[in-house]
Amino acid sequence: MDKTLETILSTGVVAVLRAKSSAELMNVIRALSGGGVKAIEVTMTTPGALKLIEEVSEQMADEVVVGVGSVLDAETARLAILAGAQFVVGPVLSEEVIHLCKRYSKLVCPGAFTPTEILRAWELGADVVKVFPATAVGPKYFRDVLAPLPQVKLIPTGGVSVENTADFIRAGASAVAAGSCLVDKKAVAERRWNIITETAKRMIAEVKRGREG
Repeated sequence: MDKTLETILSTGVVAVLRAKSSAELMNVIRALSGGGVKAIEVTMTTPGALKLIEEVSEQMADEVVVGVGSVLDAETARLAILAGAQFVVGPVLSEEVIHLCKRYSKLVCPGAFTPTEILRAWELGADVVKVFPATAVGPKYFRDVLAPLPQVKLIPTGGVSVENTADFIRAGASAVAAGSCLVDKKAVAERRWNIITETAKRMIAEVKRGREG
């Protein structure tokens, strides 16, 4: 778990992968890794998600850490962990998911929105708290929440882009999570993996810029 957290915090970017098919996602993951994005979240809304997690954990364990997203219950979390997921992300706060991840010593990142939910998630043992949907509040919300809760590690998702990544980091976010802005659908359709790699590089650079002030 320490290695997974270190990877997420050091790179500062979690790629959230959603797709109608898992066929092209291995190529997408390789392109993201080539651009420096080493934390890959495969959502359970992707067909064959568990199989894909297993393939990534077997074939790319030296390149990326793979996790599972859109997890609503402990049984789904357990299945994903058994398939090789190193971290578990949920859109909402679920105590049973947190407890299950702690039992398996896997990083857990529940979703929360209000300060009360965020603190509750942290007290229950969340390693990082996902603020969702971040597009509804923007970077300033993170600065406001972290003023009385500086111990909490927050990751925005929903509405994160290359253009606003540095703003979220400056506001105190420990990392950012992004999907569509990282993985351009047209680039995937045309198999132009270099575009995805270049976007990943830009986002990593924006994280660095945000941390430099």
